[in-house]
Amino acid sequence: MPIKIGEVEALFRYPVKSMRGELLEVGELGWHGLDGDRRMAFRRVDDRGGFPWLTATKLPDLILFTPQRRGPALEGDLPTHVRSPEGEEMAVFGQELATEVGRRHRSPVQMMHLNRGIFDEASISVITSATVSEIGRLAAQRPDVRRFRPNIVISSLLSVPFEEDEWVGGVLSFGEGIEAAAIGVTMRDERCAMVNLDPDSGRSAAEVLKAIVRVKDNKAGVYATVTRRGRLVVGQSVYFEPATQHP
Repeated sequence: MPIKIGEVEALFRYPVKSMRGELLEVGELGWHGLDGDRRMAFRRVDDRGGFPWLTATKLPDLILFTPQRRGPALEGDLPTHVRSPEGEEMAVFGQELATEVGRRHRSPVQMMHLNRGIFDEASISVITSATVSEIGRLAAQRPDVRRFRPNIVISSLLSVPFEEDEWVGGVLSFGEGIEAAAIGVTMRDERCAMVNLDPDSGRSAAEVLKAIVRVKDNKAGVYATVTRRGRLVVGQSVYFEPATQHP
């Protein structure tokens, strides 16, 4: 039987991969994650590898670009424009934006739109506020959940750091009843240098990733896939059903 473990503290989506995210009060959870999440990304034109997407680990400035909606949104509530760190607004699919990002990257890029999203491992990422606070303490940095780019932040009743590790293999559901949105927790989230980047300045603080490596083998938070579509709401109760209760 599912047990209540906490509440949804915050919801985020990231319309353009590695750019600034959006803080939501309500999000629609579909088979490919939150609607509008990571549906767009810059492709590195000259890259012939298996992962051609430009991320902030290669261009830290990217997290300072902010997706915007000016007028009717594009398909799936996607942004129409992007605001640069200097405040200039450019059309999301315009050559001006691609040229500016390519200039900073020193290599050409092209904006792409994928209906099913552009994810590293899985379509949903989850972390607890207790884990974020503990990593901040260990790294002697101000705790900032934005460094971890989660979709769902949970305020846990236990408030034990890294509690998420115990959820792997189980199911998290949001709200009550058979219609409640649910996700299957698949794996721990292996972190990269992205967590070092200050979301407001782009400056790097290596202490953050070092702290995660030191205490948790470079893992913090979890990935999940959608097992039942539905609506997510800040303040919603979160329930957990362990893997042992599933055939």
